[in-house]
Amino acid sequence: MRALRKIILLVGFVLAALAGGAWWLSMAVSQPGPHLAPVQIDVRKGETVRAVLADLERVGAIEDAVIVEWWARTLGDVPRVRVGRYGIAPRASAKEILRQLDEGRVLLESLVVIEGTRYSDLRRLLAGYPGVQQTLAGVSDAELMTRLGQPGVHPEGRFFPDTYRFAWGTSDFEVLKLAHGRLQERLEAAWASRAGDLPLSQPAEALILASIVEKESALSEERPRVAGVFVQRLRKGMRLQSDPTVIYGLGDQYDGDIRTRDLRADTPYNSYTRKGLPPTPIALPGEEALRAATRPLETGELFFVATGLGDGSHTFSRTYDDHRKAVRKMLQRKRSDQNAPVAGPSS
Repeated sequence: MRALRKIILLVGFVLAALAGGAWWLSMAVSQPGPHLAPVQIDVRKGETVRAVLADLERVGAIEDAVIVEWWARTLGDVPRVRVGRYGIAPRASAKEILRQLDEGRVLLESLVVIEGTRYSDLRRLLAGYPGVQQTLAGVSDAELMTRLGQPGVHPEGRFFPDTYRFAWGTSDFEVLKLAHGRLQERLEAAWASRAGDLPLSQPAEALILASIVEKESALSEERPRVAGVFVQRLRKGMRLQSDPTVIYGLGDQYDGDIRTRDLRADTPYNSYTRKGLPPTPIALPGEEALRAATRPLETGELFFVATGLGDGSHTFSRTYDDHRKAVRKMLQRKRSDQNAPVAGPSS
């Protein structure tokens, strides 16, 4: 009987010690952290909980990584480690930090792709972005499009210009996949709501036209009207005579000025020498340009030229004589403001 009492007392002592230890551990991980300012840590693919806790101790977010890990493993509450950049709030407790890691509440990167950007510029933008994991170095455009399920498709115009938010460490391919999917959605929606009797036979042609509209027009209210001019020209079998298509065809030879010889130099993209649409888009069109290309405002106008006012506006004309007058007026204004752009069909 006396031996039994000793065993009971010993068990009770051990249980009390364990309870006290658990209480102490719980208090230790629930106390406000030692850091008085926000801190950041980067969790990379394959990192263990132990390694992450060591990083947290190194930056001063927790006092003792061993104690925190012991508490987590003792209670069976080991967090999942999700890749990303984490912002730890000032004085956040170890318990709060573990919950944040487990829920994957990462800081989001923000990448802005502007309407009218070229595909090649998008690739360079991604390659130089510090928050993106680089996996496409040496991958050709053709191979990229194959990976996206679009073998043989030219990549120009196939990615939607937008603001993309994603976790730090997201791969360049995943960002491009997201942008490509978003473009497909927007293009399909625009095509589904297109105006009747368009001189366009498939969504790809609408995408090409939208890219030209994007490069030709800076004002939202003018885009449907600009698209209407090009659609009217397509109906009549006229050349589009769009300077941005010529510039795209010149490639690296373009030095900032279009000369008469450039307008005469035949390339697949020179809409002064060739009828119809160019073979591919010439930039990444935004949603407004897609909508304008599929629902153009047709008023019988066949020409437009910059006003020369410096606000991106254009003068639209139905006849060549009226267009020539608008050109002369623009040139008069341009003499006093050499920065005014000139755009649109000229003949």
